[in-house]
Amino acid sequence: MLKRFFLSERNMMVAIALNAIVICALYFPALEHESWLVLLDHFFLSLFVIEAIVKLSSLKPAGYFGNRWNQFDFLIVVLSLPTLLENFFPLPNTSLLLVLRMFRLVRLIRFIRFIPHLGMIMQGLVRAIKSSVFVLLALFFLNFVLALFTCHFYRHIAPEFFGNPLISAYSIFQMFTVEGWNEIPALIAERLHNPMAVGLTRFYFVVVVLVGGIFGMSLANAIFVDEMTMDNTRVLEDKIDTLQAELRELRQFLRERG
Repeated sequence: MLKRFFLSERNMMVAIALNAIVICALYFPALEHESWLVLLDHFFLSLFVIEAIVKLSSLKPAGYFGNRWNQFDFLIVVLSLPTLLENFFPLPNTSLLLVLRMFRLVRLIRFIRFIPHLGMIMQGLVRAIKSSVFVLLALFFLNFVLALFTCHFYRHIAPEFFGNPLISAYSIFQMFTVEGWNEIPALIAERLHNPMAVGLTRFYFVVVVLVGGIFGMSLANAIFVDEMTMDNTRVLEDKIDTLQAELRELRQFLRERG
């Protein structure tokens, strides 16, 4: 009975989900010092240790480690074991040992196995990344150039957005996503006293949004989505090809009969 419980995929998935809820609760300030939640977290960790032992006993090491999901689970459980020291030693909240508790949340990745047509989706994702890589590189270099250019002209006017190249790159990327594209130029315009400089500033940031945001990001999204949805039209394309082949055969047959 106990062995069947630990070998049940459904039972362990429920345990993983419940443990994720407990870990989430421990990061609420009002609950982080609740000892019963810590004990409950340790209970789930012990449960996962027993699960690994039962599966190793039933499947043998070769069978157990032959499954990639079992390898993944075993690694996460082993990395989480040091958190049990919390029962014996007072550990600060910033301790690396307690941070290891977060690794168990990674086990939630196992739920992606239940996504329909996962293999087809992953193939589409790989194709989309390969097709988008050059567009993404172009966007990266565009961001880099515009970040330096903007930092040069506006770092003293708006240091919170363009004070150094890294901050500037983040602000430019933010504008690529069409977020804050109006607020940032408006803030700079308030700090400028030359009407011509204000006009040029607004024109410059409009160009940034058009080139990087509307054109660059839209192009990357279009290529990515096109590759991801290619599998949806492949079956239809195959049927059309088959139908065209049958039509050619029918025409050839009619010519021969005529």
